[in-house]
Amino acid sequence: MGSMKLGQYVIGDPLSPYVIAEIGVNHGGSMELAKRLVIEAKEGGAHAVKFQSYKAETIAAKSSPAYWDTSKEPTSSQFELFKKFDSFGAKEYEELAAFCRTNGVAFLSTPFDLDAVDFLAPLMDAFKIASADITNVPLIRKCAQTGKPILLSTGAATLPEIEFALETARKAGGREFILLHCVLNYPTPPGNAALAEIRTLQRVFPECLVGYSDHVVPDAEICALQAAALLGACVLEKHFTHDKTLPGNDHYHAMDRADLKAFLEKMHLLRELIGKDGKNLANELAARRHARRSVVAKRSLRAGEILSPADLICKRPAHGISPIHWDEIIGRRVIVDIEEDSILQWEMLSFDQAK
Repeated sequence: MGSMKLGQYVIGDPLSPYVIAEIGVNHGGSMELAKRLVIEAKEGGAHAVKFQSYKAETIAAKSSPAYWDTSKEPTSSQFELFKKFDSFGAKEYEELAAFCRTNGVAFLSTPFDLDAVDFLAPLMDAFKIASADITNVPLIRKCAQTGKPILLSTGAATLPEIEFALETARKAGGREFILLHCVLNYPTPPGNAALAEIRTLQRVFPECLVGYSDHVVPDAEICALQAAALLGACVLEKHFTHDKTLPGNDHYHAMDRADLKAFLEKMHLLRELIGKDGKNLANELAARRHARRSVVAKRSLRAGEILSPADLICKRPAHGISPIHWDEIIGRRVIVDIEEDSILQWEMLSFDQAK
């Protein structure tokens, strides 16, 4: 698949990736902080911000165990963790969506139950389905029935499971899909990032755009996102925070405004370095003319002599006959006197090789 329109953006060029700042619930239930994070993400260069819409009671059983690094987030129960951050409802997301529109950044939020799909549908250009819900048939169907594009994270999923999710969505009315390569390690060690799977998804699902949802602890220029873009990911999603030193939840593997700006500056440089497809010699014309070679007289030649390889040498600049024509000029008759070290021109030679 070549490209897709998402709101005001055309997505498809990995050198100009669509960047989603995943605020998630890093606002901690504070509307003031949520709005601050929207502004900081916009200032960093994000195209969209994304939240998470859930209620603990509908996402996890009370006995659900942690699957994250508990040295970073010590809560041992999923239910307990989700309960800390599930205070926002439809009203708050409507307010955040309006705030995003005012500030020129796209609003997204991942629904984790069917009710969330209903109140989010009027607010968003697309739906994001989390990796953990790639087997959640009712949720996939409900999102697909809206007719909006679907971003589907593929963490911990097999290729048949991804195909099943896509087919489920297609049967329910889904038509446009972006698969996000993802690894469900929080955080993801660089050795587990498996970014080569981006190419696997492109090969196996050529009808879909492919992106990357990142959980690697960011370095100064977020190399994981750079590598993903160079491998062809045209949508990049990463958790976002105002303070990476905050304990718990998703702060410890998130990027901040400075990280995002540095990453996008590097992408601008990479875009310049890579350029456009095709062979463009406009910036090398001087080199073609002055650094390439011409056929040059190795000695003084008199009119009527027949050229042999011993009479000639190839030297810079390329102001005369190119040595690409070497075989064509050997055996030709010289029709004017030529001084040693002269650059040969076609008018100095007979039209035909001597017999």
